[in-house]
Amino acid sequence: QVQLVESGGGLVQAGDSLKLSCAASGRTFKDYSMGWFRQAAGKGREFVVAISWNPSSTYYADSVKGRFTISRDNAKNTVYLHLNRLTPEDTAVYYCAAGTTYSVRINNYTIWGQGTPITVSS
Repeated sequence: QVQLVESGGGLVQAGDSLKLSCAASGRTFKDYSMGWFRQAAGKGREFVVAISWNPSSTYYADSVKGRFTISRDNAKNTVYLHLNRLTPEDTAVYYCAAGTTYSVRINNYTIWGQGTPITVSS
């Protein structure tokens, strides 16, 4: 069973960049597709980006396309999310998740980290 721990969140200003990391334990990390989701205060959890188990496929939500970049290093059991040109609308708790299906659907992800908060001030 894979366990996930996110890190890298914080308080930044609009226009800044951040790099989130999601470290996975377990030998089967490379078998999972990975996703990042976010949840703003008072809102539901929404899809941000997904990456397939072999990093050849990625899919981004329109709201982050061109600003965020996902990558993974299977040798290090880690997935990364580079966030550029942040705006206050990006303020949320960011979660990484693992699933056996490459998908944008939240229900396809069965393993979740605890989340890391990002606050973007204007």
